[in-house]
Amino acid sequence: MRKVFILFAFVFTSTTIFAQGLELGLKAGVNFANLTDASNLDGRTGFVFGAFVGGKLGDKMGIQADLLYSQQGAEFDGDKIDLNYVNVPVVLKYFLTDNIHIHAGPQFGFIVDDNVTKVFNDFEEDVESNNFDLSGIVGVGIDLPMGIRLDGRYNFGLSKVVSSDDSNVTVDGGKNSVVTLSVGYSFL
Repeated sequence: MRKVFILFAFVFTSTTIFAQGLELGLKAGVNFANLTDASNLDGRTGFVFGAFVGGKLGDKMGIQADLLYSQQGAEFDGDKIDLNYVNVPVVLKYFLTDNIHIHAGPQFGFIVDDNVTKVFNDFEEDVESNNFDLSGIVGVGIDLPMGIRLDGRYNFGLSKVVSSDDSNVTVDGGKNSVVTLSVGYSFL
């Protein structure tokens, strides 16, 4: 029964999206990142780029999923803490007008490169980044003519980014906090 319901929901959603028009495109932008719940850290600026796919689910609702490479992290004692992710946000959009929307949803992040152990090796032992990051997203977007998209998002971490067995570690418990501004182009 559960499989039938999932299949029905998938077919219904797919039919609705294709009836409303599929959107496929590329986006790039800038991240202003930091780690919350950690002491002695400063913000870090990085870039974000990738692809998106989505569509409308009626007049006022839409859905969008992205596949993004994202530079995140912070600065600690003059060193950059590099936390580079492949992020997969899935947001539900609510259109306030024909082209202005607010959106929210989860983001699933998979770390592809980091220097956490190197940065903290001289100060603290057994510090490492977690391979998976779960975040929430809230944001606003504007769909301009000719497929141009402007997007502003706040990503708030729900899981710890760095872990340590040492109780004196200053970043243990830190969660991602990222403001992202991006521009995109929709081919479809």
